[in-house]
Amino acid sequence: MTEESKNPAAEAGAPPSAEVVTVVADVPQAEKPLTQTEAPPAPVPEPEEAQKPATTDDVVEAEKQTKTAEDETAIPQSVSCNEESYVVAELPELQKKALEEFKNLVRDALKKHQFTAPPPPPPAPKEEEPKAEEKTDEQEPPKEEEKKKDEEETKTEVKTVDQEASKVEPEKEKEKAVVVVTEVATVDDDGAKTVEAIEESVVSVTPAPVDEATSSAKTEAEEPKKKEEEKEEQEVCVPPEEVSIWGIPLLADDRSDVILLKFLRARDYKVKEAFTMLKNTVKWRKEYGIDDLIEEDLGSDWDKVVFSHGVDKEGHPVCYNVFGEFQNMELYQNTFSDEEKRTKFIKWRIQFLEKSIRKFDFNPTAISTIVQVNDLKNSPGFFLNKELVTGQAIQLLQDNYPEFVAKQVFINVPWWYLAFSRVISPFLTQRTKNKFVYAGPSKSADTLFKYIAPEQVPVQQGGLSQDGDQEFTSSDAVTEVTIKPSTKETVEIPVTETSVLVWELRVLGWNVSYGAEFVPSTEGHYTVIVQKARKVNSTEEAVISNSFKVGEPGKIVLTIDNQSSKKKKLLYRSKTKICS
Repeated sequence: MTEESKNPAAEAGAPPSAEVVTVVADVPQAEKPLTQTEAPPAPVPEPEEAQKPATTDDVVEAEKQTKTAEDETAIPQSVSCNEESYVVAELPELQKKALEEFKNLVRDALKKHQFTAPPPPPPAPKEEEPKAEEKTDEQEPPKEEEKKKDEEETKTEVKTVDQEASKVEPEKEKEKAVVVVTEVATVDDDGAKTVEAIEESVVSVTPAPVDEATSSAKTEAEEPKKKEEEKEEQEVCVPPEEVSIWGIPLLADDRSDVILLKFLRARDYKVKEAFTMLKNTVKWRKEYGIDDLIEEDLGSDWDKVVFSHGVDKEGHPVCYNVFGEFQNMELYQNTFSDEEKRTKFIKWRIQFLEKSIRKFDFNPTAISTIVQVNDLKNSPGFFLNKELVTGQAIQLLQDNYPEFVAKQVFINVPWWYLAFSRVISPFLTQRTKNKFVYAGPSKSADTLFKYIAPEQVPVQQGGLSQDGDQEFTSSDAVTEVTIKPSTKETVEIPVTETSVLVWELRVLGWNVSYGAEFVPSTEGHYTVIVQKARKVNSTEEAVISNSFKVGEPGKIVLTIDNQSSKKKKLLYRSKTKICS
């Protein structure tokens, strides 16, 4: 034992007292008792190697080694634009291990109440008893003073005995002196009898101080154990805390796995970083009062700026951010003129996102992400000003709403924003950049229709979906036709029975001629002009709707004449309503 616990400081020329400390630590208490008067020597610190100042080469080399180590342990990420699965059984093994490790950290944190302030420990009744004893000891100081006076008187009477016993070893002399002090107070005044009593007491009483020292050492050694046991009992008594986020407990079922996977993926499966992010999010939600914010009435000033409309081709809800609405100076001033109004807008934006997220059921096989469409047409470019709202809002959303966006589509992007996006691109992770899609004004509709069907896209973003009571709904499919430059396109809609045919169409960018006519199937019957051909400018109505009551079989022929040098996108749909 002593050989294994050698202190390296002793080999380095430490003082002899340091060696004594290491040896005494292994000696049983019966052989080498510790008294209250002995103070343990200060521990000798182990010698430290002289630290050389770090050079630039050392820092570069350390960074290379760290990067290499991270690359070796990194979990492979998917670079596909498709959304990753939330079914645990379908995850790669490394991702499964990361999720299990993450869940263990969360489980321990819930037991220790690390997400919220721990409750006060229950009162311990055992601690009150020693306090009462201390009070009684304090109430009896006169008796101790009387004993001390008697001991001082008897010390003068036994000086001769101490002189005769001076030949004895120093340690025994100390033991006898202690015994004499404690025993003489009870003997008679006779000198001879006093000496005999002392000698007899030396043999029988000398172990007493040793017993007191060993017992005190034992009690001191047992105190930490008792405290640990008390802490364990308190931890057992306090149940784990319950923490939910977006209405889902952190450790409940497979829905909880979906939540945890979002935090893991936001931090590239780095478990500790994901755990820190989760704790910060829970703390922020409590401080920000998210549960109360949901019920707060913040008005409807921004309903045209941010709104949900339809779904994409995979079923994700689509959220539109139309920054061009801030051309309205009254709305702009009501949003950005002072700190109070900016804070209100941020709260409204967070409230909107919270309500959208809480519509998800977080089933692993269900959809739990949204598609964001950012329309920058006529945008004032305020989001580049960090002193305004967007910088703060974006930071809050990134830090506290991980992996809720499946795709970020930017349409009607001006040239200056493309330059800005190239500047910030190096600071984005590959996972984030895979979600970004940019399209200028001429490509916006085509780009948007790759992800969202035209019948789901609002009219102001180039689709055919309109609010209110309309003849067509989002369930009525739209047909897309590309019209080449300097060509005429015709669309035929057959009708086989007496009915009312309804149709609507739009050409993106218009500047074409449009006409419609009914051509009966029976030979010799006259063609009926439904819509005389006319040129439709880009500033006219976005969608044209027509209807025609058909009395015999035939077809409706729509004619679009594109005399421009650019190709055009035609969108149309129709339905037949039976009439008596």
